[in-house]
This record gives sequence, C-alpha cells and structure tokens, in this order.
Amino acid sequence: MKSLILICCLLFMCISCVQNTPEKEDVILEEEMVEKKGSVASQIATLKADGFQIFDYVDQATGDTVIMQQYFMAFLKSGPNRNQSEEEAAKLQEAHQAHLGRMYELGYADISGPFGDDGDLRGITVYNVPTLKMADSLANLDPMMKAGRLMVEIKPWWAGKGYPLR
Repeated sequence: MKSLILICCLLFMCISCVQNTPEKEDVILEEEMVEKKGSVASQIATLKADGFQIFDYVDQATGDTVIMQQYFMAFLKSGPNRNQSEEEAAKLQEAHQAHLGRMYELGYADISGPFGDDGDLRGITVYNVPTLKMADSLANLDPMMKAGRLMVEIKPWWAGKGYPLR
C-alpha cells in the first residue's frame, strides 16, 4: 500500500512540474508575438520588393498589423463585337474560362466571376499584380477581349492582405 501511495505522489509531482508557470506562459506568448511581427515585417518587405503598393496600420481592437495592398479590379463589359454565332460564342466562352483559370493558377488573379443579370457589365476579375499596366496586359490576353466580345475597364482597389470573402 505504501508503494502505491508513493507512486501516486511521484506521478502527481511529475505532472505538476510539467505545467507551464505564468512566467513560462509569458515567455511563450512573447516569442509568438516576436515571430508574428517578424512574419509581418517579412511579408511587407517582400511585397515592397515585388513592386506592390501597400500600407499598414495597427487594428486598435485586436492589436494586429493589417497590411493593405493595392489590387486591380477589372470590370468586364459587353464589347462592340457580339455578333458571333452561337457555336463561336461557346468556343470563346470556353477559352475565356480557361484564360481566367490560368490567371488564377499562376497567382495573377485572386477571384473572378460573372454578374447575375444580363446587363452590359458582365463580370469582374481581381488581379493580384503590382501595376495597372500588368493587370491591363493580362486582361487583354483574354480571347473574349481579342475577339471584341468583351472589353475591360480596370480600377485600382485596396483590400486587407489575406482577408477571406465571407
């Protein structure tokens, strides 16, 4: 019986020694904050080196650094040449979707999609590139643009880096 009590006491002592003391928890939290700040600084440096326009601020509610990045929103509009046959329009649509898929896969576009009505404004693509010139060039590689079925108007747009849609 004494052996069992001794084993239980030893086990209890071992378990209590493993728990973090408040000092250890503070050190761990400080290390996490330094690592997080380092990653934000690294991300800012990388974005600037790659030519992106950014600014950052500290969110007063959370204490987090928010990086605002300039993206380019391409508004796809009905073009002057929409008289293609149904078959040709279907082929152009397939090539258009393949182009947008490639832009996404290569990391140039973050999101694309059509509008839900049949108006002159047909859809949008948000380009994640450093310059308006690059966004315009990529948008105009679209087979729909080349055929004149669509045309594009691009506007600079600011958004928080890494924020998801919801």
